[in-house]
Amino acid sequence: QVQLVESGGGLVQPGGSLRLSCAASGFTLDYYTIGWFRQAPGKEREGVSCMTNTDGTTYYIDSVKGRFTISRDNAKNTVYLQMNSLKPEDTAHYYCRTLSPAFMCAWGVLTPAEGGSWGQGTQVTVSS
Repeated sequence: QVQLVESGGGLVQPGGSLRLSCAASGFTLDYYTIGWFRQAPGKEREGVSCMTNTDGTTYYIDSVKGRFTISRDNAKNTVYLQMNSLKPEDTAHYYCRTLSPAFMCAWGVLTPAEGGSWGQGTQVTVSS
């Protein structure tokens, strides 16, 4: 079964850290550009970060630059999102998806690939 499974979310205090994982099954992740998205209650889903499969180019939205780091471990077929210095406004449900067209990631355009679907995601709650 082809799917992406997110994990690693939780409750953390402001200033804390979490590492989200996006594990692929049924396909080889290193052939794909991957994006992380999030959706907070009452808000539209937004693209947060992405990494191309070709040269590892990354993109981050302004609000997470310098705090979040996307990486991939092709041996583990997994993409990660390291989140440091978390803020209450980072509270959201986080999802990963393959992106298409992949090259648009470098320009900050995160378009989920057709044929894919949103998984369960993982909840991140930043609160004291």
